[in-house]
Amino acid sequence: MNILIVEDHAETRELLRSLVSQLADAVYECSDGAEALSAYAMSQPDWVLMDIEMKGMDGIAATRQIKAAFPQARIVIVTNHDEAELRESARAAGAVEYVLKENLLDVQRLLQLPG
Repeated sequence: MNILIVEDHAETRELLRSLVSQLADAVYECSDGAEALSAYAMSQPDWVLMDIEMKGMDGIAATRQIKAAFPQARIVIVTNHDEAELRESARAAGAVEYVLKENLLDVQRLLQLPG
């Protein structure tokens, strides 16, 4: 399994990498939503772990772009923001799941689900 982490904070990227590295054959990273589409095209990951709040392009817009170009993309929003409006925006953009950073172990469980 290949995973792309899109997160602007280096410490959080490292934490996510450590959580998923045992599940992944390869982990790719980028730090901005604007880089996410090209990073996805280059790495063709099985999963994307996408932050919402980033400089440049936010994670919802990046999710929308990736899903438009790659409808099969499986994107999980990983954020600190627990607001119904953002959850709905993420779902509308094409995210398959929404995980709060305070519950990062949910990411591990999610990636281990079949399909």
